[in-house]
Amino acid sequence: MKIASLFSGGKDSAFAIHLMQKQSYEVAVLLTIFPKSPESHLLHHPNMKWTKLQAESMKIPQLTIESNSDATKDELLQIENLLITAKDTFNIEGIVHGGIKSNFQKEKFESICQKLGLKVFTPLWHLDAEKYMNDLLENNFSFIMTSVTSEGLDESWLGKKISNSDLSILKNLSDKYGFNLNFEGGEAETFVVNCPLFSSSIEITKFEKNWDGYRGRFEIVEAGLNYNA
Repeated sequence: MKIASLFSGGKDSAFAIHLMQKQSYEVAVLLTIFPKSPESHLLHHPNMKWTKLQAESMKIPQLTIESNSDATKDELLQIENLLITAKDTFNIEGIVHGGIKSNFQKEKFESICQKLGLKVFTPLWHLDAEKYMNDLLENNFSFIMTSVTSEGLDESWLGKKISNSDLSILKNLSDKYGFNLNFEGGEAETFVVNCPLFSSSIEITKFEKNWDGYRGRFEIVEAGLNYNA
């Protein structure tokens, strides 16, 4: 079956593709919507323009569109329009997204897909947070943290590539401060720089860190594919 992926460039959407491919689904196209606001309830925001490098490394076509409104109903319309294009162009029969706990997202996506006659796949749904994070590392997913917005996560995490030892620290911080270890509540955002899906890793050559004392962003300024890695 041909399916599309709602793709943000973070660990969840990438790992969802990985799991679907292991089940012999063909991910024919990546769908990326650039939100107008970083406060979007539906869409991932930081560094999304660099998903073009991830798509190139995965050798999967990408359809993109920019949202012109902060309103959820307008973002949903943009998603619907993108799905219609994907259905007409790539003959997809379903979509996969990396939702873990957000019933709001899941119900909205399912409503659109029901209207369009598409199946919805959520392979990460309700996975145990600690097991999931360990699975990412065991499956050689290399990702950095691109934003932090939770007590217990300071500036030192911005741009950090997460290792097994980092995960142990995050688990302790999660227990202490009460944030979701998998960042499902938006406590942090991630960007995948290498994984089994990629033909080449992504090398970040220039970046900026913005920190206001509580929350921060790691903005990729320049990056490219490392064909020699």
